Amino acid sequence: MDIGKWARVLLLAAPLLAGCKGFWTAPSSTTTTTTTTTLSGGIFYVLNAETSQIVAYNIVAGVLNKIAATPAPSTPIALTISPSGGYLYLSTANGIYMYTVGSTGTLTLGNSNAAISSDQAQSMKVDTTNGWLVEAASGSTTLCAIALNTSTGLAKSSTEQCAALPVATVQQLTISPDNLYVFVALGTGGTAVVPFTAANTNPLGAVGNIKVKGTGGAALSVAVDPTSRLFYIGETVATSSSNSGGVRAFTYASLPTVAELAASPYASKGLAPYSILPTVSGDYIYVANRQTSSSSSGAIAGFSFTSSGSTYALTALSSTVTAGTNPVGLAEDSTGNFILAVSVGGSPDLEAYIFDTTTAGQLDAVITSTTGTDPVQASAIAAMPQ
Repeated sequence: MDIGKWARVLLLAAPLLAGCKGFWTAPSSTTTTTTTTTLSGGIFYVLNAETSQIVAYNIVAGVLNKIAATPAPSTPIALTISPSGGYLYLSTANGIYMYTVGSTGTLTLGNSNAAISSDQAQSMKVDTTNGWLVEAASGSTTLCAIALNTSTGLAKSSTEQCAALPVATVQQLTISPDNLYVFVALGTGGTAVVPFTAANTNPLGAVGNIKVKGTGGAALSVAVDPTSRLFYIGETVATSSSNSGGVRAFTYASLPTVAELAASPYASKGLAPYSILPTVSGDYIYVANRQTSSSSSGAIAGFSFTSSGSTYALTALSSTVTAGTNPVGLAEDSTGNFILAVSVGGSPDLEAYIFDTTTAGQLDAVITSTTGTDPVQASAIAAMPQ
């Protein structure tokens, strides 16, 4: 069994979490409302690391529909979809591969079945021009940008544009919606902030760094508000709560000066916040957390976003919802009807939630499912863009 990426991620967090006060204390106010729905949703993809598959799904009248399972050409690590929705990129132990996305969601391996790069990217994103694939590999101190042909999705050249990162423990990266910054969570090395200019031959600027909040903490996840009002970092040992994971919130417009909100960090109601999802509407932020032990259920915490002029605030929702063991990925489907979560630790591998019609922001579970014959290690999820 090659657990690849998630062995590195979970082992990084383990020594940091083991010494936390209340490590074996279950989170408070965790409730899940289970209901049914007739809503339908868009196409999304789940990466099964253990079985080396990309599984395509949609939801039709409240029922999960499996479209196809596509074998990965090598041990998979990460995946991402271009903002155009036309191409999916898969990072593996043998490099990065490109797939064209069919109208029904089926995938076709491109570039004559060859990798477009030999990099083993731990995390990657395509910029909003669809002209750059930005990626970083764990164990490497470089952040690289691969120029893409927007008509074919393939690399324009074998030459990559790179910038040096302060450490080699890459956890996750994202690109701001306005395409001006790349953020890279670097574990105990904090979070890299890198100016990005798509029109330049080398789009990557000078690398800055935000140190972790708590002693022994680690940055695991990053996200940016859809309208670039705030950006978020998920860290372990960020708060004084028994479940000490937290979400730090920063004013985006202040960059390159770093300005953290006075109330930040916000308790994420778990130990390790592996994924942060601001909804496309910008009204809510959801955080997937690892909980007490490797065999316990995870939880998804929610926050409402409010603003008054240029003053922003997050308010924790009254309860969290249960997720699978070690939830590691969140996505909002292209219709905006569903919040999707995958968990690397075991069944259920995939869960889908809808928004409660009575309590604003609350998530109600409607689908729980395996994505293959466990253990599959559902290690990542990517949804078609809205």
